[in-house]
Amino acid sequence: MPHQLAVIGAGVMAEAIVRGILSGKAIPPDQIIAADISPERRQLFQATLGIAAVESPASAVAGAKTVLLCVKPYQMESVLKSIAGAIDENALVISIAAGISSEFIENILGAGKPLRVIRAMPNTPMLVGKGMVALARGRNAGPADFSAARRLFESAAKVVEVSPDKMDAVTAISGSGPAYFFYLVEQLIRSGVELGLTELESQTLVLQTAQGAIEMLARSSDSPADQRKKVTTPNGTTHAAISHLESRKWDQATVDAVKAAAQRSRELGK
Repeated sequence: MPHQLAVIGAGVMAEAIVRGILSGKAIPPDQIIAADISPERRQLFQATLGIAAVESPASAVAGAKTVLLCVKPYQMESVLKSIAGAIDENALVISIAAGISSEFIENILGAGKPLRVIRAMPNTPMLVGKGMVALARGRNAGPADFSAARRLFESAAKVVEVSPDKMDAVTAISGSGPAYFFYLVEQLIRSGVELGLTELESQTLVLQTAQGAIEMLARSSDSPADQRKKVTTPNGTTHAAISHLESRKWDQATVDAVKAAAQRSRELGK
């Protein structure tokens, strides 16, 4: 029987999305099917999530009302060609692949028909119900399609709509963003160890500090710059650290790094 949702690619991000869908009861598990070449990932979806899983993407999409493309950008063209003859022309197609435009998907799957495509950029904190998802409608997708896509993500993420031209920036900020924070936390823990703390002591201090700082930003109307200044006493310890970072042009390096991620997103779409 056709399913409400076919998930093509059953990796970590697809798992996070499906877990959110199930926790929010947006779609029952017997109405979802996943496809992946990995037996291990298919087994996880079947045994842990109660989701039917197959190897063939074409068999998964047959008759599905919504198709969620969770494959890597470099795999997208071959996957699209493999399902082009099986996908329902009335299906809503949602893609999470960085850099891959709606037009690219429409041209391969649409065959001249007005295929409805929405690009989505989720991030991995969906796994803990704290995700961020930006959606961009393709030229044939309407408000009802946006609402349908929102329902798939909103149980585990905050959802916003942006124009398609902003998706590379979204990818660089929130799509890749968790890794930037992980990297900073990693270095802070390392600093604590080099200053004589144990790994556990340093990790405990850093994680709680990170959680507290984010909560303060979320609750306050003050800007991050204002919050930073409140902690930075002139000629104090924090001032010494911030001054060192500024002397190394850490602020501009951070901006340049995010711009590099956005540029890579653009390159993936070519």
